[in-house]
Amino acid sequence: MMTFSMKRVNAIFMKDWKDLQRNGYVLITLALPLFFAAWLGRIGAGEGPLAAMPITFALVIAGAFVQAAMVAEEKEKNTLRGLLLSPASTMEILIGKSLLSGVMTLVVIIGSIFLADFRVPSLPLFTVSIVLGLVIFLAIGTLLGLLSRTVMETSILGMPVMFIFGMAGMFKEMISNETVVTAINYLPSEQLATMWAGMESGESVGGNLLVLAAWAAAAVVLTVVVYKKRRMD
Repeated sequence: MMTFSMKRVNAIFMKDWKDLQRNGYVLITLALPLFFAAWLGRIGAGEGPLAAMPITFALVIAGAFVQAAMVAEEKEKNTLRGLLLSPASTMEILIGKSLLSGVMTLVVIIGSIFLADFRVPSLPLFTVSIVLGLVIFLAIGTLLGLLSRTVMETSILGMPVMFIFGMAGMFKEMISNETVVTAINYLPSEQLATMWAGMESGESVGGNLLVLAAWAAAAVVLTVVVYKKRRMD
């Protein structure tokens, strides 16, 4: 029975760290949410409907997009196959491949909070929501990377993801179909924004946490299934 090894996870993390320093596309992508947060900070959008956007934008861009690009780059260089066939277990590879993206996303989120003057309503609950958001979007990013053949293809596949998960809430007022609006409200980005607003006003956020946990579980399961299929292929 294969045991979990932090040495293997650390080896994958260090390899990704070295690759990141030479990847201009990823570094520029990581900077985008910070520029957006700085702009919102300048116009004084630290409160109200726009307040949560820098954080959700950071999760979508720095989490999903960067993760997808890093996984797809492995495929482009033909190094992912070697990783899939290595002694490392599924969890070791998925955690190792997500660790750097997760750390970078947390750095971008912290920077976005300060640049946008976002008020964190409750640190413990906010931390839980960010962890769930990270799991969701890193899993989605890994999935995109596994389904893409090149880094450029992740941009094409990722555009609908960015629109749906990052910007759909902006268009709710223009949509008259209640079913579509309800579906948008259940998206992770909308659940996060609703949860943070509820924390600010003292409302219960247990329902939001359950929805986010369901999203996280579904995203991880789907990613593992696709990963194992790619491994057998």
